[in-house]
Amino acid sequence: MFDIGFSELLVIAVVALVVLGPERLPKAARFAGLWVRRARNQWDSVKQELERELHADEIKRQFRDAQDSVRDTEAQLRASGEAVRREAEQVRNQVKRDGDTPASTDEPVMTGPAPGSPASVAQHVVAPELDAVPEEPRDAMAPPGIDGQAPRDPPPSTPEAPR
Repeated sequence: MFDIGFSELLVIAVVALVVLGPERLPKAARFAGLWVRRARNQWDSVKQELERELHADEIKRQFRDAQDSVRDTEAQLRASGEAVRREAEQVRNQVKRDGDTPASTDEPVMTGPAPGSPASVAQHVVAPELDAVPEEPRDAMAPPGIDGQAPRDPPPSTPEAPR
């Protein structure tokens, strides 16, 4: 800022020593240092305040932008809602004009789930026949067979000896 070099500082120090003398020079240097410190602190304080205000202005601008985008979205939603209302009113009027009866009684009206949907498949699952002989329940604790799938054959039953 001032572009003061080492030689200029040396000249100022020699002149201060001659003018103030060796007794008052340390006191004057402390006083000058105190004023330089105060000036720096004041400059930092002004700079921080300016940065806070700029940041607050930026936040306010972003808030206004967000409000504007919300207003635009609200207007779009209102317009699309109005279009849906008009369309529903047209459909309602069309139904009133055509009447409440179906156009053709030759075509069967489909009710229930769509063909091929999981609900449709579930409706067509056939229950097991009642005439079939149920399998003997297997012991859950029995170890599986060699292939890991089928249970082992039950051990041959031995007649119990009377006691």
